[in-house]
Amino acid sequence: MPDLGAPDSSIARFLIERGLGVIYLVAFVVAARQFPALCGERGLQPAPRFLAAVPFRRSPSLFHVRYSDRLAEVVAWIGAVLALTVVLGLPQAAPLPITMLVWLVLWALYSSFVNAGGVFYGFGWETLLLECGFLAIFLGNDQVAPPWLVILGFRWVAFRVEFGAGLIKLRGDPCWRDLTCMEFHHETQPMPNPLSWYAHRAPRWFHRFETVGNFVAQLVLPWGLFLPQPIATIAAALMIATQLYLVVTGNYAWLNWMTIVAIAAGIADPVLRAVVPLGATPTYGPTPAWFSIAVLLLAAVVVVLSWWPVRNMASAGQAMNASFNPLHLVNTYGAFGSVSRKRFEVVIEGTAVEDPDDDADWREYEFGGKPGDVKRLPRQVAPYHLRLDWLLWFLPLSPAYAEGWFVTFLARLLEGDRAVIRLLRRNPFPDAPPVFVRARLFEYRFTTWKERRATGAWWSRRVAGPYMSPVRLRETADRGM
Repeated sequence: MPDLGAPDSSIARFLIERGLGVIYLVAFVVAARQFPALCGERGLQPAPRFLAAVPFRRSPSLFHVRYSDRLAEVVAWIGAVLALTVVLGLPQAAPLPITMLVWLVLWALYSSFVNAGGVFYGFGWETLLLECGFLAIFLGNDQVAPPWLVILGFRWVAFRVEFGAGLIKLRGDPCWRDLTCMEFHHETQPMPNPLSWYAHRAPRWFHRFETVGNFVAQLVLPWGLFLPQPIATIAAALMIATQLYLVVTGNYAWLNWMTIVAIAAGIADPVLRAVVPLGATPTYGPTPAWFSIAVLLLAAVVVVLSWWPVRNMASAGQAMNASFNPLHLVNTYGAFGSVSRKRFEVVIEGTAVEDPDDDADWREYEFGGKPGDVKRLPRQVAPYHLRLDWLLWFLPLSPAYAEGWFVTFLARLLEGDRAVIRLLRRNPFPDAPPVFVRARLFEYRFTTWKERRATGAWWSRRVAGPYMSPVRLRETADRGM
């Protein structure tokens, strides 16, 4: 049996394992806190209804056996505890079969949420976490050297994430090619953070530099991950730096952190130890033959399944984020093939007036991450994922994004549903639910430096028109529930 160990990748394995553990922990906490309200028995898109309509072979989930909100919460907290043990390094110190079992259970539990979560779990970073989580099953424990084929697999993931994103931009919005996209992106991105205002107000030359840097990071540097050391480590370090820039200027759940985890596979111990005093490389015992066979089988599966992502990247009709198998093993990725020039937000308001008009006492619901009050500083929430806020960002882009859940959401507000209310930052009706709710479309823009000094506001907004006319609870059934 050939030696598949890569002892020079011990630091890379450490970073991958701990990083994945932290991201799994965040993802399971999000599931425990949000899944019942979004996808539960009375959720906005009930998982039981989805599971009844879609067979197990198309959407594998443990919840096909049985679903309840209490069970979903228990499964999520079990996943969170297991993820915490990975962060602490406990499974890695256990016998190899136990280590692999823990990673397998984490992957299976989180797959169960993704494959039952409908539109609320349709983000690209869900499949990215599952793909990397499956590879982690074969990373080995502290007693065996990291398998170089698995390390290479993580580099292949990082390549597809970055190169796919670069290609979709190159083929997509003309503003990427004329180097102007970043003049709009910080303002119109799904969920700005505290530094987004400052990034947007940077000079034009800086935005052009951002765009060029983006193409270098996504179309050039990924190839360096497959070159000899120290080139691979240098490429990985530069790619990580660009991801950290995205972290400090926006909120993309765990997309950037998960990408950094995959990129870390390009780091080699000797190169890093040459600049950071980390001590000697650990020594490992022999790799069991059965484990080497399992790694070879994994590599064969990845090679076969890579045909579909490669074909997609080579296609003029490239899809941004897609899975080609129900297990989400080898996927295709991409982001921001087009960039909005203006920001529109759906603002939801309620009133206790029985026969309201525009002059009635309409009170606005506030959300945790999406813009609302113009004087509220945009928050840093990532890597935590505010799923409802993200879906609301999509609504102005197309009415199709509201299908199947938005009217139900309004109905839950009219009912004063506690689970849904907990997803909000502020409920303007703490004592009793409103009689009517409505949705209006507002155009938001970042204030100028002068406006910011004069008013203290981060945003300026104006009414762009109605999104949904006032509706009371008994009328929601006629609107699409």
